[in-house]
Amino acid sequence: MSDIFTTFQYAMRLVILMTLVLAAPAFAEDKAVKPKSNEGFTKEQVLEKADGFFGETTAGLAKAIEKVFAEQGSPNAIIAGEEVSAALGVGVRYGQGELQRYNGDVKPIFWQGPSVGFDMGANVSKVFTLVYHLDEMQQLMQRIPGVDGSFYVVAGVGVNYQQSGDLILAPIRTGVGLRAGASVGYVHYNDKKSWIPF
Repeated sequence: MSDIFTTFQYAMRLVILMTLVLAAPAFAEDKAVKPKSNEGFTKEQVLEKADGFFGETTAGLAKAIEKVFAEQGSPNAIIAGEEVSAALGVGVRYGQGELQRYNGDVKPIFWQGPSVGFDMGANVSKVFTLVYHLDEMQQLMQRIPGVDGSFYVVAGVGVNYQQSGDLILAPIRTGVGLRAGASVGYVHYNDKKSWIPF
């Protein structure tokens, strides 16, 4: 039993080290979340899209969207999709959905990434992400780390910021199965599905 525990500890340290090394280039850029004025979806349009995606707009969801709008302004793209995540101290998440840009372009998008935290279990959830300062699709095809200390929950709705340079993403998840530990690390966005979490 102690051999299994020692192996698990070693694996956890290795995943944490790999997460930090692979996310280092993105962390080297400015980590501060800076609002910028830009043309994009109005709050009413986002609430309508969230309502259609989640089935209804709860008070918590509306408050979370209002908070992101107050901090960042209007997003110029939205990602709506589903993800599955699992963890035993160290975890992974895989997701897929559609990226809709303010100019009307709609494209499929996939994401995956490791997570580190003190959580256990698995869950499937819907994710509605507000995207800021996306000039072209290729900007999104990278590892984007979470911003330290940005995770917050409003009435059962969780939001955290991810940032690389000027590109900012605000994934919104609902439900009891929110796993704050999953926000520690990074998410790698792709235009094709990948099972490699790094």
